Amino acid sequence: MDNLATSQKLISFIQDSPSMFHSITAIRAILDQNGFVYLSEGSNWSGRIVAGGSYYTTRNDSSIIAFKVGTHALDGLTDNSAFTNNNASTNDNEPDKTAQVAPFHFQIVASHSDSPTFKLKAQPALEGPNTYIRLSVEGYGGMINATWLDRPLGLAGRVLVRTESGIQSRLYNSNADIALIPHVAIHLNREANKGFEYNHAVDLCPLFSAGELEEADVMRMVASGLAVNVTDIVAHDLYLVNRQQACVWGAASEFVSSPKLDDLQCAFSSVEALVSAGNQHSISVMCCFDNEEVGSGTKQGALSTLLHDSLLRLSMSLGANEQDYLRALSASFMVSFDNAHAVHPNHPELHDATNQCFLNKGIVIKECANQSYTTDAFSRAVFVSLCEKAGVPVQLFSNRSDRSGGSTLGNLSNMQVSMHAIDVGLPQLAMHSSYETAGSADTAYAIAALQEFYNTNVMIDGAHSIELR
Repeated sequence: MDNLATSQKLISFIQDSPSMFHSITAIRAILDQNGFVYLSEGSNWSGRIVAGGSYYTTRNDSSIIAFKVGTHALDGLTDNSAFTNNNASTNDNEPDKTAQVAPFHFQIVASHSDSPTFKLKAQPALEGPNTYIRLSVEGYGGMINATWLDRPLGLAGRVLVRTESGIQSRLYNSNADIALIPHVAIHLNREANKGFEYNHAVDLCPLFSAGELEEADVMRMVASGLAVNVTDIVAHDLYLVNRQQACVWGAASEFVSSPKLDDLQCAFSSVEALVSAGNQHSISVMCCFDNEEVGSGTKQGALSTLLHDSLLRLSMSLGANEQDYLRALSASFMVSFDNAHAVHPNHPELHDATNQCFLNKGIVIKECANQSYTTDAFSRAVFVSLCEKAGVPVQLFSNRSDRSGGSTLGNLSNMQVSMHAIDVGLPQLAMHSSYETAGSADTAYAIAALQEFYNTNVMIDGAHSIELR
């Protein structure tokens, strides 16, 4: 796989994804191009899902679940015992493994569609001082505040518009540099380089106009971009967008820098792997949840019923009952895919002495004794074996023992849909900056590893036996 071509394709995907709503639209476009059939949550799925088919559903237009049903995925449905052997072996003491039928099960990769940013408030403008007009915003997620200053900013998200028949949701992207958060000059804050705590209500209000525009022009701009009357805008979910162009850089083109690498690099890799997957003995699933950066506790987050509802409805549409579904979960496996902290070149002391990861050195397995990650010895053994088969290098990450790390969506989704799972990611620098950096080779590594995961029949028996076929 061409690393640079893959990185450029990633950049294109991210540029098409200025908000979580745009991210899901971009993923839907890839799925549609590859023959996936859309199933709305409000429709009847019975009789519409068949072995060999590919499907997806969405919630809130900001989360998506896609699945490919293998042509033989139902073979183990009637007898869901692990490693069902349909044919007797010629040797009673040695079963014929070639005749083994996989349990009805799911192989899942989960990422998230959102990134830390600032959300425009319902009343979007602040007047003054003098003729200045500023945008009224509040923080979404745990961003590095300083990285949002002195950069060209846009607005993107969804707008609810009144129509003749009711109200419709429209995607909006300013596609222009319409705001900027200016730093205070060093002459006015001599202590700026000695550390500064930003006040969200004072220091981080984007400048929109110096006097040529008025408060109402914020929404007039949005209305003009949507070709509607401003009086027809009922509500909006709009977010600041860093407009700095993503790029591959370095004398040897080793780096890729972009907004939203966390977690669109993983989301992109997941969908690329899914559409090329060809496992006929499992149900391959790709999830991309919203609101991970603010705790996942929403109707479309990893803590919601979205995954549970989708997998249960899928199972029942294929003829399974609740008993079959619960047995399937015991034989299933999830890869929770969210980026990892690469060793910082100027601050290696912040990282664990041995469990470290670096750019362009391969996919990262994340582990934590307090179980903020789902990884355990069982799931690590599965994923390491798959990466060995794919020829993908593996790195191991743990936080320094005197530091706590962030949480991911794996454990949260497991509260609704319990199964074996592992937390992995790609190494990156400046996580939660408005402009992050990763290795230009690692996206291709991720796609290769996930393709191997999807293409391999992962046959699990409790927590003591795994067959990878």
